[in-house]
Amino acid sequence: MPYIRRGATRRPKAPGQAQANSKKSAATPPTAYLRCRARPLRARRPRTGGPRMATIYSHSRLSSFENCPKQFEYRYIQKIPAASEGIEAFVGKRVHEVLERLYLFVGRDQIPGIEKVVDRYHKLWEETYDPERVRIVRENTPLSYYRQLGEDCLRGYYLRHYPFDESETLGLEKRVVFPLDDAGEYRMQGIIDRISRARDGAIEIHDYKTGARVPSQRILDQDRQLALYQIGLSRQYGHDTEYRLVWHYVAKNRTCVSTRTKEDLRKLRSDTIARIDEIQAATDFPAKKISLCGWCEYKSRCPLWASPEEVARVEAEEAEARAAAEEAEAVDDSQLSLL
Repeated sequence: MPYIRRGATRRPKAPGQAQANSKKSAATPPTAYLRCRARPLRARRPRTGGPRMATIYSHSRLSSFENCPKQFEYRYIQKIPAASEGIEAFVGKRVHEVLERLYLFVGRDQIPGIEKVVDRYHKLWEETYDPERVRIVRENTPLSYYRQLGEDCLRGYYLRHYPFDESETLGLEKRVVFPLDDAGEYRMQGIIDRISRARDGAIEIHDYKTGARVPSQRILDQDRQLALYQIGLSRQYGHDTEYRLVWHYVAKNRTCVSTRTKEDLRKLRSDTIARIDEIQAATDFPAKKISLCGWCEYKSRCPLWASPEEVARVEAEEAEARAAAEEAEAVDDSQLSLL
């Protein structure tokens, strides 16, 4: 089985290439699994020049507007960088990274042992965990609980799916960009955790979930995210191909599956276009109190949670930090001009 690059599909090999690749893979010890680099957390600086609406939407962007228009404004119009993230998101990223690397090695016919997978997870944790950035929202829940949660998720998934031959991997962390309409005015994008071809020929769209709650089948049958990805992939794999939407709720060691009809996808296109029109026409972005407020990175500036004085203080601190960063950048540029 050939090596699978991120976001790539399998390509036919030239004569003699398969044998060369086989020798190259055999020379790479499974311990190389532990040497894959981690993805560091980065805070993006806000864009200047006034508010701008994105021309390419995503499921996350739509959900942000639906959950709280004020969060949408902060995140996607003002583009205020997040100073922190919840521990749940941090654990989810590490689990996703380890599973991506696991399937890369599966594609090389070098399945790492379960202990190497777990070791990789803890190595990533040590490399990326920053107590100044990662927040624990739930009171009386120790950090060790979340670290063990990620390990348990990986052990459960590994034991459930080993030796990982249920389907052929076609892509990992694959970015898809696609239009919703014939004119291409409404465009969507997304990152698919894993794409595979099952033994019966169906294209499977996989999504890993580390949350504790497993939705009902009725909710999954109405899920927008993976169905949008199906619309995007149908341009590559065909509209008449059979597709399956697969969720792996790794914290509960459960796998859920759903499918969509052509009428379902037609309605999804129409509903999504209507939602984008609503967002594009919006001029006011009110804050909403919801159960997820505790995990919002903008809570310290939200008018529903912070006093006007607190909001002013946060904005002043951020303005000062931006000014310092711009000054440092200007100094760097002036030094480069002297070289």
